[in-house]
Amino acid sequence: MIIHFIRKTVQCTRCLFAHRKLAIAVIIAAVMVISLTAVNRAGADSSTYKETYRPQFHFSPAKNWMNDPNGLVYYRGEYHLFFQYNPSGNTWGNMSWGHAVSRDLVHWRELPVAIPQDEHEMVFSGSIVIDTRNTTGFGRPGKPAMVAIYTSNDKASGKQSQSLAYSLDNGRTFTKYTGNPVLDIGSNNFRDPKVFWYEPGHEWLMTVALSDQHKVSFYSSTDLRHWKHLSNFGPAGAIGGQWECPDLFSMADPEHPGKEKWVLIINLNPGGIAGGSGAQYFTGDFDGKTFTSDDKPYAPPGGESLGNFDDGTFNGWTVTGNAFGNAPSTGSLPGQMPVTGWSGAGFINSFNGGDRSTGKMTSPSFTIDKDYINFLVGGGNNPYVSGSVPAGTIPDGTLFADFKGSSYGDGWTATGSFANSGPTTETLPGQIGPKVLDTYTPDGDPGEGTITSPTFTITSKYIDLQVAGGKHPNDQPNPTAVNLIVDGKVVASATGNGSGELNWKSWDVASYTGEQAQIQVVDQNNGNTGWGHIMVGNIIFSDQQASEWAKDTSVKLIVNGEVQRQSTGQNSENLDWTNWNVHDFIGKTARIEISDNGTGGWGHILADQFTLANKPAVSSSQRAHWVDFGTDNYAVNTFNHVPGNKRIMIGWMNNWQYGESIPTSPWRSAMTVPRELKLQENNGQLQLVQKPIKQLNELRRGRTVHLENFKIPDRTITLPARGSSLNINAVFASGTAKTYGLKIRTGEGQETIIGYDKKAGEVYIDRTNSGNVGFSPDFPGIQRAPLTESNGKIKLKILVDWSSVEVFAMNGKVVLTDQIFPDPGSNGIAAFANDGTADLLSLTVNPMQSAWGDR
Repeated sequence: MIIHFIRKTVQCTRCLFAHRKLAIAVIIAAVMVISLTAVNRAGADSSTYKETYRPQFHFSPAKNWMNDPNGLVYYRGEYHLFFQYNPSGNTWGNMSWGHAVSRDLVHWRELPVAIPQDEHEMVFSGSIVIDTRNTTGFGRPGKPAMVAIYTSNDKASGKQSQSLAYSLDNGRTFTKYTGNPVLDIGSNNFRDPKVFWYEPGHEWLMTVALSDQHKVSFYSSTDLRHWKHLSNFGPAGAIGGQWECPDLFSMADPEHPGKEKWVLIINLNPGGIAGGSGAQYFTGDFDGKTFTSDDKPYAPPGGESLGNFDDGTFNGWTVTGNAFGNAPSTGSLPGQMPVTGWSGAGFINSFNGGDRSTGKMTSPSFTIDKDYINFLVGGGNNPYVSGSVPAGTIPDGTLFADFKGSSYGDGWTATGSFANSGPTTETLPGQIGPKVLDTYTPDGDPGEGTITSPTFTITSKYIDLQVAGGKHPNDQPNPTAVNLIVDGKVVASATGNGSGELNWKSWDVASYTGEQAQIQVVDQNNGNTGWGHIMVGNIIFSDQQASEWAKDTSVKLIVNGEVQRQSTGQNSENLDWTNWNVHDFIGKTARIEISDNGTGGWGHILADQFTLANKPAVSSSQRAHWVDFGTDNYAVNTFNHVPGNKRIMIGWMNNWQYGESIPTSPWRSAMTVPRELKLQENNGQLQLVQKPIKQLNELRRGRTVHLENFKIPDRTITLPARGSSLNINAVFASGTAKTYGLKIRTGEGQETIIGYDKKAGEVYIDRTNSGNVGFSPDFPGIQRAPLTESNGKIKLKILVDWSSVEVFAMNGKVVLTDQIFPDPGSNGIAAFANDGTADLLSLTVNPMQSAWGDR
């Protein structure tokens, strides 16, 4: 049944309102009549692949952990999807190559592990080619070898080299080459080879990542066993994280028919445009040896220098502490990874003495007379916290516990793994005494139990305590927490910060004065999602609320004695441009402060080229060309040997920020839908355009809902369609609304918003209230992408699955991919407009049946 709602053109305001009321009435009535469930009946009734959050038309393994797609190839009627796989668990580890095959890229059949790890190596990412010329000698007459080129990660040393394995039975079994490795440069950051046959040179070409250098290397070979280095590319584009999983391929040049253009895809983590993992691309030319990007070198706006540090001095800035040394750095310091991105001769580097050193630099006072302050920044991502105090500041009060003895203290009791344990001698950042309570002792992260104080009477306003370790709150499953118990109930709780750095927490206990209480340390986490233990330092009963110790590695703008702006690095040794809009402070006196209060990992800051300017500097991340503006499309790669020379891409639909914590079982992670790529000219630049493969349309089943010419009022309107697995096509026309769009997977306060911000010129996904978002602080949020209306219209294709949403805007010019974890019953759809009205010119909603069928 197809529902059409067509609002005809009307000539008067009275008629317009009448038709609007009729439209809403028809929609409400349709909702009452139709309960459109997008889970196909075969999938719903099947015995497997119907777990909560199980993707219905995205590949996911039956069980266990999966990440990068590997060895993507089409051969003898089958698409082969190999992937990073842990055969033994639901988190990363034991990396081997899993395997699945499909005849249409939609219906997948999972096969046994293809290339397992062994006692010496884990099998990291790589690619597969069909050696039809038998250049390796691995083949047999009529049986060309399917050859895997993968990164061998040595378990003993961590060294990464490139190795071969081959199959003569269509990838069902592989034999590792006895001459492995075939390419070894002695590096621990040399991985993810993508290989293809380069016909002009009659040779194999490999693109492989020098991950920590933000480079890719190109190699050639005639036999896949002996490789010759050709050139390197990079650093370029976004370099906020390690480069991984490169892919080089040619495509038709839309500006020059009959000619080709080359595309280089480089994934990076962290440093993605939406945070954490991401994928960027370059267009350019490749001559068989060297890739040349179409991008031109970036020149930041000029202006008045506030400090460039190129004359061997600090340019009059004052320095305290020992972190910044006696002069600007001219390169990496001892023990530091390679630093990149500074400009001129020198730059600020607080790694003098390593991460544990601290200090501060302060500029001379200056008057703000331009709209922007531009500068380069790198190093640790440790923001300034308002109200934080210098490290070593201890609140006054009565010491209740410091765990410096051989036991936790008189009257303390322990259960589970901690029954016979005691304090541990450690040197944690922020640690005051020689020992701490650490639930890693004695059984590591798998250890679980409680450690409970004797009963005491609350007499102070606050209980101040130092906590570190696992960030698993007490009100969530598998906590690592410190709890205050009064009358048998937890009335206050603290958890770790996901690091080994002790910092102060404070409980306001004034309302419990005179009552009996206990403090209990709870560890019910086995570490499968990281940091399965908690550490506790000093506990003080005080009338003074403890403040966090400053641990920022930040650049701050001080105006009127207060911090008005701040920036940090991105846990990277690369300096990148950033800017502060200081228009509101024009005429004010200001100073810049560079602080290094960090003593743990990434406890240093890099800075350079402070300039007052009339225009903002633009970061490499903002200038980069992004494959996807969502959070969940990483390790993207394309299939070799696809019929018709099509270029089909697929990616790992997850993010390393929270990938091991997503709430799925017995599997973890899925792949994006396969997408066909093309190049398209856009405002004088070539752009990679993505569209879901047409074969997905075969899954459209059941009732289609179609609406036309519906004016969205200034609120949210429920639409007559429901579903958890949908293909949605929508065309909007901007009216007076500031934002407008659709809400999907709605119900019980849950919603995922796909909207357009007219003023910002951005399409966005808001998954803040999309369902289960509490498993990681990095998960909830809004992902945005620049998008210009076309003749006042926005066109969206939205693929909704049980745990994901993929948005293809303007025929795939802009793409956003996000995971979501709503309740199964949250399957409503609504249209919305804020601060005005908008027009929904066309909406078609097709339910999608499961690709898994009866299993």
